[in-house]
Amino acid sequence: MTDRLDSAKPTSTVSRGTLLGAVFLMATSAIGPGFITQTTTFTAQLGAAFAFAILLSILVDIAVQLNVWRVVGVSGLRAQDLGNRVLPGVGYLMAALVVFGGLVFNIGNISGTSLGLDALFGLDVKLGGTISALVAVGIFLSKRAGVAMDRLVVVLGLVMIALTAYVAVVSGPPVGEALRQAVVPDTVDFLVVTTLIGGTVGGYITYAGAHRLVDAGVRGPEQVAHVSRSSVTALLVTGVMRAVLFLAVLGVVAGGATLAADNPSADAFHQAAGEVGLRLFGIILWGASVTSVIGASYTSVSFLVSFSPVLQRRRNWLVIAFIAVSLTAFLLLDQAPTTLLVLAGALNGLILPVGFGVLMWVAVRRRDLLGGYRYPRWLLVIGVAAWLLTVYLGWNSLSGIGDLWN
Repeated sequence: MTDRLDSAKPTSTVSRGTLLGAVFLMATSAIGPGFITQTTTFTAQLGAAFAFAILLSILVDIAVQLNVWRVVGVSGLRAQDLGNRVLPGVGYLMAALVVFGGLVFNIGNISGTSLGLDALFGLDVKLGGTISALVAVGIFLSKRAGVAMDRLVVVLGLVMIALTAYVAVVSGPPVGEALRQAVVPDTVDFLVVTTLIGGTVGGYITYAGAHRLVDAGVRGPEQVAHVSRSSVTALLVTGVMRAVLFLAVLGVVAGGATLAADNPSADAFHQAAGEVGLRLFGIILWGASVTSVIGASYTSVSFLVSFSPVLQRRRNWLVIAFIAVSLTAFLLLDQAPTTLLVLAGALNGLILPVGFGVLMWVAVRRRDLLGGYRYPRWLLVIGVAAWLLTVYLGWNSLSGIGDLWN
């Protein structure tokens, strides 16, 4: 099987489709089933006060992603390679953490596909997860896997945004109250904030778009404009999706509805728009989940392939194996899909400070790895501030992770 994921062609020939693919790979990973389930669960608990966590996650996302895309893109090195350049062995630690977190998250992603197909067709969750995993495997069996991946994530990403925006309008949320509590919330929960950040920018999600650009040949100081434009576009896409999803669920919760415990997100869409809303939710969740399966598998494997030429040559097969292991774990575990999705976000929220801290060290102390590029001071300031915040949130949420599993 010819591996076309890691392109060796010159940057000048990289198509707009590839750049959009990187944007939506990051965006669809960040607005995957974990975020959808977390948003529904926490909006039901906190109501409009959850707007604060949404806003904070967007601000942290901006600070993290602008720096990650800039450091990785300008250096032309994947995050784990930068880690080993900073201190031998650190890159292997980063790879282990991201691959472990990616595996946990991918089990949750497959859980999300099963919930989506359950809402859409009423399929058994085990069968739905298996079918969806096979769809993802089919992408990487293609001789043009990179092109297929880029096109699929773009199309499904746009569909998800359009359908969710429709439901947000129909549900009639209290926008004014949400705006107020985004700034002055009635309550703040550290575990909720960390879980949301972990589910939207933690773990493999942090590196999905940046690694795709490097694989496509968009690298080096001369490509700063492409890297910067792509990162900003990805952040806009994720920000819009987060806002409309929160408002869609808030409109239902604010009306006094009680959501079903087994699949609260589906119930929220059902109560907002009836049977049509339920089917739309099935499409949205399945699209978010299958693109996240692809993103988690692709990005996690990207942390392994640079360690050996043999692994690089077998890259597609490694991605397929990663999906297969995730599916097997999903089929064997007894935990409910919603529990797995929330737990995955919390774990990735703890992983985030490690890898992001390494990249900020490169920006601050190892400019030699950036090819003489003069790193913007404002990016350093917001990057360091975001890193300190992720450390603080992660420490405060440690006690709550065991409660999630129990």
